[in-house]
Formats: sequence, structure tokens, C-alpha cells
Amino acid sequence: MAEFSQKRGKHRDEDPLSSAVDFLLANARLVLGVGGAAVLGIATLAVKRLIDRATSPPDKDDVKAEQKSIEESWQELSLLTASTRPRPKQRREDLSQLQPSSAQAPRAPEAEPPRDPVAMTVSKLSPGPPTPLCLTLQERLLMYYQNRVVVSESDITLAKQLAGDIACELQNFLRSKFPELPFGNLSPSSTLYDGLEAVAADRTCLLVPLVLEPNLWSFIPGEDTIANDPYYWVIRRTQLEYFPRGSSPWDRFIVGGYLSSSVVLEVLRKVLVGSVNWPAIGSMLDCLIRPGVVSEELLLEVHHDQFELRIIIFPTTESEDRALLAKPQEGLLENLWQQDFYQAEVSKLRELDGADSGARRLCLQLLQGICRRHPSLNRLSVSHLAQVILHLSEAETDWAEDSLADRFQQVIMELIGYLEEGSLPCYFNQHINLFGSLHEEEIDDMGFALYNAVTAPELLLS
Repeated sequence: MAEFSQKRGKHRDEDPLSSAVDFLLANARLVLGVGGAAVLGIATLAVKRLIDRATSPPDKDDVKAEQKSIEESWQELSLLTASTRPRPKQRREDLSQLQPSSAQAPRAPEAEPPRDPVAMTVSKLSPGPPTPLCLTLQERLLMYYQNRVVVSESDITLAKQLAGDIACELQNFLRSKFPELPFGNLSPSSTLYDGLEAVAADRTCLLVPLVLEPNLWSFIPGEDTIANDPYYWVIRRTQLEYFPRGSSPWDRFIVGGYLSSSVVLEVLRKVLVGSVNWPAIGSMLDCLIRPGVVSEELLLEVHHDQFELRIIIFPTTESEDRALLAKPQEGLLENLWQQDFYQAEVSKLRELDGADSGARRLCLQLLQGICRRHPSLNRLSVSHLAQVILHLSEAETDWAEDSLADRFQQVIMELIGYLEEGSLPCYFNQHINLFGSLHEEEIDDMGFALYNAVTAPELLLS
């Protein structure tokens, strides 16, 4: 090998081509890597020997030395290639297994397919069968009822207690302020007292009964008046020739020979806003009471530590089985009294559910909760919804709780039909249109919202 090195040095000094080849071999490892340098060296060595034979005279010693040099060069190249061969990379699966000894080489077990880590985590967290993600409409309705509609008994009890205390205080004040006026016992009246409250116990009504003398007042239906609306009534003063004006304490509220609902409302408004000491009453009841100054209705806003309560006050009077309310009206209806069907609706629903163990009132609570939360449907009152259910009960007899989803969808379809006609006939008087006070834009908005819910009822439950 030393002689071969001397010969390479000798030829490098004598031949510039050899110098170039040696330079190329010296830098081949950097350019081509170890394997490429080995292959290039073998090819270059063969070419170099051919050049040496062609340019130098034959010499026996040189021939022998050259043959020996070639053999040693091949040995060097083989050793170099073997020593620089890279080890095969281990797979990630092999790194997690113990390497067997060289003496024993057992057969590697077949690798299991990789498992989803999310599925493994879910299986660990949920020991039982997974909860179904696709619920039926019946299940959605019952879930919505439990989570979004039901009001806690503690809130209902507290709201009823607070409304009752305020009614008692207001009654005492009215009787002391107007001892000559025969007011009846003030009584709260709303879904809060009939087991039909939905979403929150945050509103109720307070009825202020006016006790009229039967022989001095006559009730005339609205269709017999200039208003020609059976929904309203007028109360006319009679027997003036025998009992002149002033004989009845309610004569002070007469306009044109009729008991004016608007005058009664105005007098009570002045009393509520300017006469009643609400701060003192609120302090006694541990709440803050403020009369509604801007509202057209007789409104009391009650702020308690646990909730807020709106109390709307309605002067009312009765004739036979009719209840008439004084509500703010305009135009020809300004002095008229509106007939109220709430108690009749609640009694009829209770009667029907008691007869067949039906779920009409449950359906009414669901619809209330939906309408109260929906911006376009909040104009639908409890009376509107109850009337639709009563109409549907005439044609549909199966109101069991298992059929709640079917009845719910039918009520939606019935509502759409009434909105298309712009008329909802009263269950107790077919001549009364309960949609008469709604504007056309409001009816269109409600109809559009309900049309979208026909194919996707869950939109109303969001």
C-alpha cells in the first residue's frame, strides 16, 4: 500500500491529469457522499490505469506493484463501503417494544390497528351506552317544558304573596280615599293563580270590582251601538226619571249617559301616581314599588331582591255571567267595556282535561313559553292560544300526553289558518274576532314565523 502511495505521488508530479483526478477523488466524498465517492473511485481508478499504461513503458516491477495496488484499493473500497453503510431506521412501533436478544429472535406479533384517542376518552368518561343525539319532537317538547317553561314553586309562591299584599294595601287605600264608592274585594287574576304560568312569575293582573246598582244600570252589547263590535259593551244609566243623576255614587263617571271606562281609568291613574304612598308600602313589604307613569295601562312595577313583577290593574264589573274590563281604547271604543273570557277559557280547559286526562293545559304552557321568547310571536296572548286549543278540541279528541307532539303541530297549523284569514273567532261567541286589535304587519310577522316552523318545529324551541 505504501508503494502504491509512492507511485501515486510520482505520477501526480509528472502528469497534470493525474493531479486533477486525485483532486476530484479527494473532494468526491464531500459532493457525492460516501457511496457515490466509492463508485466514482472505482471507475476513475480503472481509467487512470489505462492512461498510465499508455503513457509509461512496461516495467515488471511496476506491473506487479500495480496489481497489488489494485487489490488493496478494492479491499479499501469494500471496507469503506461496509463501514459507512447507514443503519436502517427503526419504526415508531418498534421503539415502544423491547428489543430481543441476538440469540433469540421471536416472531414479532401483528400490530393492532391504531385506535382513536377521542373515542377512547369518551368510552372512559361514559360507562353506559351513549346518549342518542337525535331526539323526537315529543322528547324535545318535554325537554323544553322542563328546562325553559316550568317556573319554580318558590317563585310562584313569593309572587302570589307579594301581589296579594299589594292588593290588600291598595284596597284599604281606595276605601279610605273614596268611602262613598262601593269597591269590591281586589283580587289578582292571571295564569300565576291557575297553574298555567310559563317562563317566569313576573306578571299578573289585579281586578278592581265596581259594584253597580242593578236597577240603575243596563248592559248593552256592542253590536247594538254605533261601534258595532260584539267584543265590547256599554253600560247605560237608567231610571233617571225616578233616580236622578247623583243618586248613584258612580254617576260621577258618566259621559253622555253611559258609564265611561276611560274616566274610571283616569281617576284611578291619578290616585296611583299621586296619592298612594308606594315607598312606605314597599318598605313594609321589602320591595320597591313604582307606578307606571308612561304606560297607558294602570301599571305597578315591583322590584324585589329575587325577581321583578309587573302588576296591571283593571277596573271590572260583572253582569250575569259576563266579566267586563276597563282597558285603554281609542276612537269609538273609548268609553266602552271589553268582555273578558279568561276565566271561562281556563275553566273549560280544566273541564276538558279532567274528563279525558288530557294535556291541553300543558300544550298551552308550552305555547306560552315559546311565544314569550319569540320576538314575532309575543303578541299572541294566553287568550289567543287557549281559544285555538279549544277550537281544536272540538275536532280532535286524543289529547293524551303521548300525543303532545301531534297536537302541538296541529295547533301551529290552526294558528296559521286563522292568521291567513286575519280572524280568530271566539270559542264562546263566534261573532267576536279576537285578532281584531292586531295590525296587519304583526299578523304577517307571526304568520311568517309559524310557516317556517311547519317543516322544522325545533326552530321554535331554540
